[in-house]
This record gives sequence, C-alpha cells and structure tokens, in this order.
Amino acid sequence: MAGLEATALECCTTEQQGSCCEPSEKDACCRPEASSCGCSDAEVAQPAEVREQVRERYAAAAVALSDRSDAGCGCAVELEDKHGRGVFGASLYEDEQTPDAPQAVAASLGCGVPTAVADLHEGETVLDLGSGAGADVLISARRVGPSGKAIGLDMTDEMLDLARRNAQEAGLENVEFHKGYIEDIPLPDESVDVVISNCVLNLSGDKARVLRDAARLLRPGGRFAISDVIADEDMDEATRADMRQWTGCIAGALTRREFEDALAGAGLVDIEIRETHRVHEHAGAAIIRATKPS
Repeated sequence: MAGLEATALECCTTEQQGSCCEPSEKDACCRPEASSCGCSDAEVAQPAEVREQVRERYAAAAVALSDRSDAGCGCAVELEDKHGRGVFGASLYEDEQTPDAPQAVAASLGCGVPTAVADLHEGETVLDLGSGAGADVLISARRVGPSGKAIGLDMTDEMLDLARRNAQEAGLENVEFHKGYIEDIPLPDESVDVVISNCVLNLSGDKARVLRDAARLLRPGGRFAISDVIADEDMDEATRADMRQWTGCIAGALTRREFEDALAGAGLVDIEIRETHRVHEHAGAAIIRATKPS
C-alpha cells in the first residue's frame, strides 16, 4: 500500500490529484505505472456517472422544450411541490422583467433568479455556469449593455442549441455560449466580473473544484452570486444516494456549513447564504453570494 501511495504522489502534485481522476486528464498527469493517481476506483467512477446521468436528463428536457411539448415529459426536475406551488422553473421569474427572454425563461429549470441579486452593472462581463436554455444569460446581457458581455457555459449540446436559438430570437449581440464542464471552465484567469448560476452547482460531483475554478475566473473584487439548493443537516442517506433526486437538484446539495466551508476554501469572502423557499422535505432553495478579495 505504501508503495502505491508513493507512486501516486510521484505522478501528481496535490493540485493535480484533485483533477486527474477525469479520464481526459489522467494521461497528462499520471505515469503509466500509477493506475489510480492516488484516487480509488469509486472516486473515479462517481463524478463520471453523475455527469452522464445529469447530461442525459437535461438533454431530454431540452428536446422536449424545443418541441414546445409539455416540459414535464422530459423535465429534469419537478417544477411544483405537492401543494402545487412553483419551486423550480419559470414561475419564479414572475416579478422579474424579462422582455428579451420569454421563451428562455419558459424553459428555465432553475430554483431561483440569480440575476435579481447579482447587482449587475453596465460594461461588466458575466458568466452563467450551466446556462441551460439561456434565460439568465439573456437577462444579464440586457443589464450589462452593449459594452458588457454575457457568457453561457453548458455541457449539453441540446441545451446549447436551444440557448443559441433563444439568443438569436432576442436579437442580443453581446452574448456567447461555450460548451464545457463547470469543473474545468474554458476561460482565462480573471476574465469575468460576475459568476452566476441557477441550481447547477449541486449537480456536480466535485463542487469544491467548481468553486475554485469560479474564483480563478473572477477579477479582484468580482462577485459570485448563484441560486442553488442547500440540504438540511438531517437529510437521510437514501435521498443522498438517489441518482434521480441528484439529477433533480436535491441529493447532491451541500449543507449550509459545507457550502460556507467550500466557498472559503476557494478563497472567497463576504459569504452570504439566504434560504428563499423550500423545495423538498429536507432541502431549500437559497441565494448564495460571495466576493473575491480585491
């Protein structure tokens, strides 16, 4: 065992060990004789399984939405609770002005409205992680104006196609969409002023890595403002292990304490977490904000 650990340490730096379990990166940072780079087989498999399950369900949702069919037929989340109250989706935007994005908003599967709390300003560059059908990107584009830019990142081709059509119909030119993973964002260091996201971080199998990469992208003084689900401390293990619940934004959620620790670990400060509404017996939607030190 000691020999394996020594080989793993030789093959990867501490930072690399946090990422080289990904098949696409393993060859680059691991020596051939090191079979796991310090990572167990379970750790290798879980993020990939989570990612593929999420991709399949959101691709199906995008197809259903593109066909203008009932979103429930392919939707990745349950939009209403058992009392018929909207907890995910377009109903949460009722008080938000969205003249440029009616179809994108109608396709929203998020648990909040991050653009309402991101305090966007003219000329800023905004990045939306897991941008889906593009609602928050299009709203952001209008807020930052022609001198600013709104960027969407998504891993699902079907969602990207839908978002680009929505952007074209909105007629906004300060918008762009990229394909990629939120754990490995294909943008340079300190290139954005604001990172937003709408109920996507909980879908990742490596949330700490997402937050570190988001912090890397932010300029000094930049803002992190997302809507996401936070789990109650007493969430049962059966719910946490349920993959359908995970892709529906519940099982993968961090607790408030875990979120605070992860944000601080990424180097962010001025951390604020405020619950907005309940989405599950053991979880609530929340606004999560933080700042990169200037």
